[in-house]
Amino acid sequence: MTVRDGRSRHPASLDTSASLRVGIDLGGTKTEGIVMDVNGQILLRERRPTPQAEGYDAILRNIQTLVHDLERRAGTACTIGIGTPGAISTRTGCLKNSNTVCLNGKPVKQDLERLLGREIRMANDANCFALSEAIDGAGADHAVVFGVILGTGVGGGIVINGQVIAGVQHIAGEWGHNVLEADGPPCYCGKRGCVETLLSGPGLARDYQKRGGNVMHDARAIVEHAAAGDAEAEAAMQNYLVRFGRALSVVVNILDPDAIVLGGGLSNIARLYTEGREQLAKSVFSDELRTLLLPHVHGDSSGVRGAAQLWPANVD
Repeated sequence: MTVRDGRSRHPASLDTSASLRVGIDLGGTKTEGIVMDVNGQILLRERRPTPQAEGYDAILRNIQTLVHDLERRAGTACTIGIGTPGAISTRTGCLKNSNTVCLNGKPVKQDLERLLGREIRMANDANCFALSEAIDGAGADHAVVFGVILGTGVGGGIVINGQVIAGVQHIAGEWGHNVLEADGPPCYCGKRGCVETLLSGPGLARDYQKRGGNVMHDARAIVEHAAAGDAEAEAAMQNYLVRFGRALSVVVNILDPDAIVLGGGLSNIARLYTEGREQLAKSVFSDELRTLLLPHVHGDSSGVRGAAQLWPANVD
């Protein structure tokens, strides 16, 4: 059953003059909400489990109650921005490409606007990450920023002069589903050898295991074992760094950004900013690499901050 009713109204006691913004980061296991002021300060924060097993309606009702609770605590109605896995299809208006599969094919934005009784803004979670880091994070002083998420999946977002570039099909920045190696592992998108299958945490672990490494080691353990002299782990890391450079070089060749900001769990690999950048320089179609490769500033908060920042700070 799709949510179609229950349109909410603001209590008359709420002060709607304050320029506060609610940001919601809808994840597969948790839903995080914040209230942010015009200076980018987080005033309130709350996290709740995402009721994925209960289905679509429960996920939307969870967002509704989270927004209402945050606004009640803030004492004012706020603008609402939501970061989601996947993107809104320009053909159907429904969500597509979400790994929270019960959201796919559903009019998430329209249903949430009915529940919340006002316009909301919604963007892919990688776009929200990129926006946050471009506005007041690692890329704050740069006009063209490409934000990268390296974790259990691989995503990306483009921000130019403080504006997210969604693209005509809402897939701008989706470098994770470009084919890097045609004979590579199968991807859930239907292709083989996508960047995501090779540069995600599971992709690094798969390569390590193919070399005879311990099947119990995740990406973090592989990095640690490589530093300790494990030959299989080091070989997997060397291969990862080469793939990283080749994959990002396509982005640089097309977009030529001022800065690339890395986020997600694998962004903490220090070698990405040294050896990884060297591999990127080898693959770029240029006699120099001036693009900065930077670690994120806001950490796990980047996505939810960027969701709030889908609305400009001067909204009344």
